Amino acid sequence: MISKFVREQKRYTQQDLCSILECTESEVVGYIRKLKEYGVLKAVKASDLQKDLSELQEEDIEIADVEMGENLYLYVFTFVGVIVVAGRALKCYPKYLLSKENPTEELQQILKVLEKYNSKEQIVRMFNDSSESQSFNLLAVLLFLLQDYFENGAYTNTEDIIESNGSGEILWERTINETFTLLSNNRPYYTDLQTKRRVSDEFDYFKRLHECVVTRASKELIDADLLDLFEITEVDVSDEDLDDFGDADYILYRIENELNTQFNTRKQLVLKTLYAYIDHSGNLYDTDCLSIFGTNSFNLVWECVCADIMDNQLDRPLGALKIPVPLKPEYNRTTKLIDLIEKPEWTITGKTANDTLIPDLITIAESDQGYDFIIFDAKYYNAKLEVNVQPKGQPGIESITKQYLYQLAYQKFIKDHNFSSVRNCFLLPTEVDHVIDKGEARMCILENLGLQNIKVRLLPATLAYAHYLSGRKMDIDKLNL
Repeated sequence: MISKFVREQKRYTQQDLCSILECTESEVVGYIRKLKEYGVLKAVKASDLQKDLSELQEEDIEIADVEMGENLYLYVFTFVGVIVVAGRALKCYPKYLLSKENPTEELQQILKVLEKYNSKEQIVRMFNDSSESQSFNLLAVLLFLLQDYFENGAYTNTEDIIESNGSGEILWERTINETFTLLSNNRPYYTDLQTKRRVSDEFDYFKRLHECVVTRASKELIDADLLDLFEITEVDVSDEDLDDFGDADYILYRIENELNTQFNTRKQLVLKTLYAYIDHSGNLYDTDCLSIFGTNSFNLVWECVCADIMDNQLDRPLGALKIPVPLKPEYNRTTKLIDLIEKPEWTITGKTANDTLIPDLITIAESDQGYDFIIFDAKYYNAKLEVNVQPKGQPGIESITKQYLYQLAYQKFIKDHNFSSVRNCFLLPTEVDHVIDKGEARMCILENLGLQNIKVRLLPATLAYAHYLSGRKMDIDKLNL
């Protein structure tokens, strides 16, 4: 099985994709169409401007059919994670990893981040109740089965056995009726006690089926060079083939019957997953197979990571915040920090709109000078900001003006509660291992209103992910704001 790394947002020619996928020009057309259909690959016009860009704008995307030998378009992966298409595993790493072509360790950590993020946001679809093939994600199913197996072990069914003088519960009625009784001083004594013990059925059909499937799953991921990437230990607990359990219809019939009698939630989920696996009877080599584990919106993952490690307090009630002075009476203690931002009023209606300014995250940090009110915006950009060089790939004007407006929105609250300072900051990911100070974004017309310019800091992504995965908070002093 072919297993290759590709970089998010990098521009690839059709010939590049032929080389990566190790296929002919006629074959690559089918793969490109399938990748575009699933929204993980975009086509843009092959212009000098496009070759120079690191960010993909929605208006740049050209919706066009793919022709063999086409040189009019460049192809861009808009995905972070793993894609498997027809026996080819594409390991898509984030766009800010510029110095490595095979960033295995970095992608291992990112996949853990995606798993944690997915546990809340459900960005990875495993399968649903639809019978359409597009609703089935084989890679996610294989990963679920293996991870569940390591957490909970094999599917088990138990049976009760009766034994003499065992260690289990004493069955008094059976003991009295079926064993000899010795009488002494008119008191009965029983030399043989009938006891009940619950044991696992090692030859249970579903236990064996589960072990067979997880062994197959492990082998498929080894062949795809993905087992180590997901940091999963190999499973080899069965020598049986699926044919040993009957044809597909018979196996599905047995699973349906078991589901009707099984009320344990975990066992139900395992049975449903096995059912989906058998029903679709595919493997990662199938020409029709496209499986994914990851997201098209890694910017949302970056925002979530930054909000978590920077101790975002937007959704906290004002009464729970650490502020320099007691909360002024005009503020409700149960009001959240985010609710202080004014909503636009449409005067003819006498009503306000629901939408308003929403910062990514706000942190109130204690410092030697007092309490700092810090407005962060997590920006998933590859900004090129160098001395005396025209900026490229930087956040747009709307991001800059909104960041100033966030401070303006909180100006009264900040002044009423004597904060020692206000800080505005863009947080961008970087592959290096230390924070990089990239100066400020400044607009004099807004700076002259007494608003803080926006600090620009490149945050080590590996460090940020390590804090996120361990539940630790970042030391904001390291940003040198």
